[in-house]
Amino acid sequence: MEFDDTRYIVHDNCDHIFFVGFLGAGKSTLARNLGELFHRRYVDTDRLAERIAGKELGEMFALAGEEYFRDVETQVLRNLRSKKSLLVSCGGGIVERAQNVELMHEMGTIVYLDGDLTDSLRQIQRLDRRPDLGTADHARRLFEHRKPLYEHAADITIDIREKTFQQVALDSGKLLWERGLL
Repeated sequence: MEFDDTRYIVHDNCDHIFFVGFLGAGKSTLARNLGELFHRRYVDTDRLAERIAGKELGEMFALAGEEYFRDVETQVLRNLRSKKSLLVSCGGGIVERAQNVELMHEMGTIVYLDGDLTDSLRQIQRLDRRPDLGTADHARRLFEHRKPLYEHAADITIDIREKTFQQVALDSGKLLWERGLL
């Protein structure tokens, strides 16, 4: 392990930490907070996909469909292979493709933020950035479909129920530090 000139900890191998979970689970907030606390760079796969496609998520879904977005998402993961020590906030559906889960396991550790659907829906502030959410009934079905995918993919599961973002960040940071991942 060494420090690079930007004061980030850089490990010898590609050792990203991928945060997965349902929409609104706080993956981006956690990656950003831990990045600031531990001097690690953080990225968001949805934002990276928007850059590659030159379109916002809603546009990608509307104009080209979910399959196109999933292709771009997979390309985002492939591009991360050349980077080191990132905290990666993943889109809620990244686990829909087994190939994506394999890529994440090859590059690091998958941390599942396990919460309730009602908590996730309460946290979502920009519904226009959540094109696959749909109606409340659709969101429930999507949540039930993805939950086992998150559980199966996870190397580490963090229960976020009834916790503030600060509590989740502290608990996660401590756990990941103790395991030598931060």
